[in-house]
Amino acid sequence: MSGFCHLHLHTEYSLLDGAIKIKDLAARLKEMGMTSCAITDHGVMYGAVSFYREMKANGIHPVIGCEVYVAPGSRFDKTIGPGKEDRYYNHLILLAKDNEGLTNLNRLVSSGFTEGFYRRPRIDEELLEKWHDGLICLSGCLAGKLSSLILSGETDKAAQTAIWYDNLFGRGNYYLEIQANTTPEQARVNAALVKISNETGIPLVATNDCHYLMKEDYEAQDILLCISTAARIDDENRMRMTSNDFYVKSETEMRRFFPELSEAIDNTGKIADMCHAEYDFETIHLPVYEVPEGYSTHADYLSDLTYKGLEKRFEITPPTGSVDDYMKRAEYELSVINSMGYTDYYLIVWDFINYAKTHDVTVGPGRGSGAGSLVAYAVGITDIDPIRYGLVFERFLNSERVSMPDFDVDFNDERRQIAIDYVTEKYGKSRVAHVITFGTLAARQAVKDVARVLNMPIAQSNKLTKMIPFSVGMTLKQALEISTEFKEAYDTDAEAHKVIDMAMRVEGLPRNAGTHAAGIIISGKDITDIAPLAVNDETVAVQFAKTDVESIGLLKFDFLGLRTLTVLQDVKELVRQNHGVDIDLDRIPLDDPEVFKMIGRGETIGIFQLESRGMTSFMKQLEPESLEDIIAGISLYRPGPMDQIPKYVDCKKNPSHITYDHPLLEPILNVTYGCAIYQEQVMQIVRDLAGFSMGQSDNIRRAMSKKKKSIMENYRNLFMYGGIDDKGRQVDGCIKRGVPEKTAAKIFDDVAGFAGYAFNKSHAACYAVVGYWTAYFKYYYPTEFMAATLNSFRTDLGKASYYISCCPAMGIEVLPPDINKSRERFTTEGDRKIRIGLSVIKNVGEGAVLDILSDRKKNGDYRSFEDFVIRAAKIGVKKPVAESLILASCMDSFGLTRAQMTACVQTELEKLAHEESRNIEGQLSLFDFGDHSDSGASIYIPDIPEYPEAQKLGYEKEMVGIYLSGNPLASYTKLMSEIATFDMSEAMDILSLSGSDALDDNKQIAICGMVTDKKTGYTKKKTMMSTVSCEDLSGAFEVLLFGKKFDEYNRMVEKNKPYLFIGRRQMREGGELSLFVDSCYELSDDPALLSRIRNDRSYQTALRERDGMQNVRPSVTSAAPVEPAAPAAQPVQAPAAPVKQENAESLIRIHYSGKPDSKGFNRLLNFLAYFHGNMPVEVLFESDKSIIRLDDICRIQPDEGVIRKLAELVGEDNIEML
Repeated sequence: MSGFCHLHLHTEYSLLDGAIKIKDLAARLKEMGMTSCAITDHGVMYGAVSFYREMKANGIHPVIGCEVYVAPGSRFDKTIGPGKEDRYYNHLILLAKDNEGLTNLNRLVSSGFTEGFYRRPRIDEELLEKWHDGLICLSGCLAGKLSSLILSGETDKAAQTAIWYDNLFGRGNYYLEIQANTTPEQARVNAALVKISNETGIPLVATNDCHYLMKEDYEAQDILLCISTAARIDDENRMRMTSNDFYVKSETEMRRFFPELSEAIDNTGKIADMCHAEYDFETIHLPVYEVPEGYSTHADYLSDLTYKGLEKRFEITPPTGSVDDYMKRAEYELSVINSMGYTDYYLIVWDFINYAKTHDVTVGPGRGSGAGSLVAYAVGITDIDPIRYGLVFERFLNSERVSMPDFDVDFNDERRQIAIDYVTEKYGKSRVAHVITFGTLAARQAVKDVARVLNMPIAQSNKLTKMIPFSVGMTLKQALEISTEFKEAYDTDAEAHKVIDMAMRVEGLPRNAGTHAAGIIISGKDITDIAPLAVNDETVAVQFAKTDVESIGLLKFDFLGLRTLTVLQDVKELVRQNHGVDIDLDRIPLDDPEVFKMIGRGETIGIFQLESRGMTSFMKQLEPESLEDIIAGISLYRPGPMDQIPKYVDCKKNPSHITYDHPLLEPILNVTYGCAIYQEQVMQIVRDLAGFSMGQSDNIRRAMSKKKKSIMENYRNLFMYGGIDDKGRQVDGCIKRGVPEKTAAKIFDDVAGFAGYAFNKSHAACYAVVGYWTAYFKYYYPTEFMAATLNSFRTDLGKASYYISCCPAMGIEVLPPDINKSRERFTTEGDRKIRIGLSVIKNVGEGAVLDILSDRKKNGDYRSFEDFVIRAAKIGVKKPVAESLILASCMDSFGLTRAQMTACVQTELEKLAHEESRNIEGQLSLFDFGDHSDSGASIYIPDIPEYPEAQKLGYEKEMVGIYLSGNPLASYTKLMSEIATFDMSEAMDILSLSGSDALDDNKQIAICGMVTDKKTGYTKKKTMMSTVSCEDLSGAFEVLLFGKKFDEYNRMVEKNKPYLFIGRRQMREGGELSLFVDSCYELSDDPALLSRIRNDRSYQTALRERDGMQNVRPSVTSAAPVEPAAPAAQPVQAPAAPVKQENAESLIRIHYSGKPDSKGFNRLLNFLAYFHGNMPVEVLFESDKSIIRLDDICRIQPDEGVIRKLAELVGEDNIEML
């Protein structure tokens, strides 16, 4: 190789600084005829593997490097003196010459995070002395140490520093870096470096510190910097690059800039030729599991665990079919596992799961395709019998498709760390780490960020963002093609055009680094020998994203935390305490008819996967009788397969309606009443009908799901007519096996069309088991089950309040916290009663609770409020804790008002605590004589009235998260039903079905709520604003007061008062519903209030946007009412609102020949709710020509694909666009 090569280049992984996308870079380099390039991102190697692979794929030689941050002294020194803020770190370029250098670069970059992080990941010269072998070093940019010394007039010191680095790395491995930009500072540095080179003989190298690809990308990169620093484009003192020279220049441009220094240009190619570090994509770095003595091989140990495990399983649950079938399946699986080299993988997973199970950590029955492995079931990795439920091993591990196996494991989310700590201790901290993730600038986020930087008003920015269709993977280019409104704004609004253009340039760039929620790397050697590490929120993670990690042979194990498993562990303990029964999850019978009847009645609150409104309604229709029905329900209730719900329910209840295209399909589809639902069924169909191997059948399933025409056509011919497959094996084909050609073609086409949304039965089966377990406990131990469920939400009582509200319907009373009866958590009190725990209360930490419980155990219950205060002072209970306990109703049993007790604590507790602290050892406290309550000591309790009811309830809400003695909104229920156009139960439905973007639509609503908090501050334009926290009977939301609305309503809006708020709804970045207020009314009994509200123009707009305004016939029918909302609600039925007599926005009208209470109409509502969008829908019933406007949850996204599917459902002639 020869010629110029960029050796200082920042890709998109110099987060919000580098604007060079790796894919675009490769194309540009080829266009310019360059044959080599380096990656040198700031302090990280996030993109190194992606860069390496992309360059190799395009015939370009990759050089792996990093621009490291070097501490001015020790990396452990993390204090900078006044006036030296620019000396936190210097920059330095390091390039890997060979694999030793790459390993050393990994170690250096990792140490920057694990040891030297201070504002940036910093190394120091001590580490460079230790790990410099195999590296080439360039002196760096203007922020480099040499440049800094030169610019401060210390040229001699700069020369001495250069000599030190040259001696360290060795002549020919250290270069003085001159750069091709036109800043005055760079000119001074270049001149000085040339002089130092002439004096010392240290060679020069020319770079351009590339931050963006083309010269015209300067502005986009400048915007990125503004996003990174939360600045605006016109901020005077913001961070910026002072010229537009930092792009990927051609060799001609570089030589033109340095006409007298051609050697510096030539040295870039020389350095690239020296660098040949490579990534290994063939080796898997799996730890070797140490088997116990007595076993000659790992395979012998796994085999022994398997057959012994099967014996134990059979003792609990007899086999389905013959034992011989299990033994043959186990033998086959073991042969595949051992031949593919995954024996140790199984042993490692078995080991940490076994450790967890034997150390009081509840583990899920499995997750994903791993449940198809009988060996996994036998040894205890999974807990569902794959033979009994027809789960397929090849869906998990396939000798004909070499890919890493992947057991995802669910743990009790409060005790998951025990398992992670175990593997960390067993394999070593240097060999265990998490996996990094990257958040990217998606289409909407890119527009929002760029609009802010370019000073577009918030309202205009929000409006522009809303025009972008909500869809996973939506790009701005696609949005311009799909959304006419968005395209119109782009074409007619200069400001919008500018924002969108800039947004398209930054779209897709990584925005921030995070940590994978579950991924844990366990390596066979130190991870830094293979990859660099980073630290995110004190968590050590491999710097490469999941796919890159796996490509270099580091195996990811998913340790997932599942709240439901915590519930199961807690309910088991409560049952043991209350009933003396130890329940083993593995021994719970999975065929209890009473449990299925409860589910079929729709009593699904708290039941895993089944409690949403839509799923509950489905279960009521289905009336499940077996776990297979639950598995099918979980698989069907999702877009695509849900179209088969009516057929599935009908065929279950009417077996005579089941039909098969061919008898060979019956044994495959009979378990699902003739409906194809699972991926495993796809595999079995192509195997049994055409004669493919099971391994090849999985390859066909994958090809079908990706719908690649050329591959599909080949498989179609093989499926029908037979032949030789791509492994060289004979395939019979359907016709040879007795399937008529026409039937075979139909079956293939049907299966191919279905395969894309077929669900993994193994995964559904695992979750069905967890759901069944929760249902079992709910049926037999409802009080313990609800207490455990509430404990799982004890840190989020906004969610817990829903389950508290469900308890009365189950005959369970939730008791308020009590200083003598409550323990730390929610507890049961006899049958059908649950007591709120003390740790739930705000300001009452775990330490204070344990002190109180210990005192109570030692000295008995608190006999009076006076007794509590005296003893609290002795054990160090602080005033805020005591006040919170009082306001949360814990002391109500003492017969004093909360106002009295709070006032007393404010004066007496500190005084008593002070007296207590004055007692020295050997002395008796004033209050140490005899019984505390009769000691003669007294405290002053003022005679003051109780708090007003609204204030008292407000304190309860603040302290416990729920109202305990009443709900201040309850007295306004009738008024709220008359005036509110929207509430949080509807919000939860929409969120569950369609995600937060469906609520981020700027729609005018009128919502009632109690103000729970109010914070006043300033906008970026230094104007006053208030953020008002509110909640209605179903959930919390936020109200924002700006500008004139702040002036008009801020004084009126007070904490613990009820209001009607009218305004535009949006979703905040944190996922909270926000309202930009237009009008506000305090709720009251004033007879004139209703009239004032109805005459409000903003309220009238809310009514119009709720009801729509269409000319309709007078006969109006209502759809069936919706049941009360559940968390993560997914309604199957949607309410209809009467339609008004005016004209408004465009809509879709569906002509329907059935009735509103028909199954077909429910199916239509299901469809509309799943494809939620912004266009309203009305239904014209042909029977009486009545029209109903469906609720907002049934608004639809009018894109071509959705309309096509709707036409398939109701017929093309029955759809009108009005």
